[in-house]
Amino acid sequence: MSSSEGENVLVGVIGGSGLYHLDNLTFLKHVNPETPWGFPSSPITICALPSGTKVAFLARHGPGHTIPPSSVPARANIAALKSLGVRAILAFSAVGSLREELAPGDFVLPTQIIDRTKGVRPASFFEGTTVVAHAAFGDPFAMRLVRWLEGRVQKVLDSAQPDEYAVEGKKPQVHTDRCIVCMEGPQFSTRAESKMYRMWGGDVINMSVLPEAKLAREAELGYALIATVTDYDSWRENENPVTAAEVFKTLSANAKMSRHVAAAVLEDLNAAAAQGDLLTEEIGSMKFSIMPRSEQQKEEDRKKLSYILPTYFQ
Repeated sequence: MSSSEGENVLVGVIGGSGLYHLDNLTFLKHVNPETPWGFPSSPITICALPSGTKVAFLARHGPGHTIPPSSVPARANIAALKSLGVRAILAFSAVGSLREELAPGDFVLPTQIIDRTKGVRPASFFEGTTVVAHAAFGDPFAMRLVRWLEGRVQKVLDSAQPDEYAVEGKKPQVHTDRCIVCMEGPQFSTRAESKMYRMWGGDVINMSVLPEAKLAREAELGYALIATVTDYDSWRENENPVTAAEVFKTLSANAKMSRHVAAAVLEDLNAAAAQGDLLTEEIGSMKFSIMPRSEQQKEEDRKKLSYILPTYFQ
């Protein structure tokens, strides 16, 4: 499937741990495009909003959560979404907190990333080709999209009922302009590492935002992350370090609230994506990142890259 054969879906949602489907949407069909980088983590669900607008949903860790963070086929995921016509990606992820004020149940919209992956994840569509590119990544998220989301997410959380809170009696808050650390995993941090990330300026930590955000940038897609806090990682003195059991306590409630958020913002996000102003910072961003064409570039590599960047590799 190429971009011209897509489903004309403007908004894609990537669901993380605990978020394996969306509410308030009508199932239309599954698609499973084979990209030059393989198949995505799971068949992509094409759903319709009440208005009839289409949305694409992809489970990052596969059906039944069978794919660990380091093995997620991120290049295939991003390429598959773009082949459907997607222009904006709303990604969800469970995260650990590195700050006291970022409590379990809270939502975080980060604007910066510290990369602590270890090079085992393919991080570029250009990797292994004869074409070289250096994408700008100073602001790793689509800032217009992030700013657009902030007030809307807060509004959804403000309207939540107490029985929907992830932590009993605590109303979830939205935190903005934060830095997320992406670690390799699959083990959680040591106490020393957790404290080091705090000193570096990290606010939350996960295992999934990279290379997703880098690949979305290379594909000229708007990408924003809505992170939901499940635990306090391992930095707190005199407390047990984070365990999977602790994460699961809040994961389900966080996922339920994330579905409320998605249902509330997707219609407006699609309209904004269709209008185009919200995503203008990504369009054309790779034009001057790709090294000029030379005789040493293989035509097969250019054809491969045309799957995600047809404008530059005709």
